[in-house]
Amino acid sequence: MAITDIPIFSMLRTRLQWAQERQRVLAENVANADTPKYRARDLTAPKFEDPTQITPAAVAKVSLTRTVSGHIGGLGSSGSAFRTEKVNYEVRPTGNAVNLEDEMMKVAANQMDYQAATALYTRSLNLIKVALGKR
Repeated sequence: MAITDIPIFSMLRTRLQWAQERQRVLAENVANADTPKYRARDLTAPKFEDPTQITPAAVAKVSLTRTVSGHIGGLGSSGSAFRTEKVNYEVRPTGNAVNLEDEMMKVAANQMDYQAATALYTRSLNLIKVALGKR
């Protein structure tokens, strides 16, 4: 049996991928804090009761074609296996709905979740090493 077939490793790996993708989305929210009509987004947390959530299905990437070398590459779909959700906050007169304090709190919470998942992953690997007599 491969280590990747063990459910705890699959779940932790999915959680780490989700935290990484969420960090990217939150960073986009902070970067667009002054962009008119920008709405903050967030990712829904994976639910592990559904077996398809343990290993996310591959999503086909769609990209824009640059017909002229001077064009800027588009940001289209990132090919994320996680669903994004719109977050409704107070909207400023410019139409922007990003609250920097809330975004920074989410970034800090996401960092703690990531560190907890990596600690669990490391400890789980160490338990397997002990069981195999490699430690």
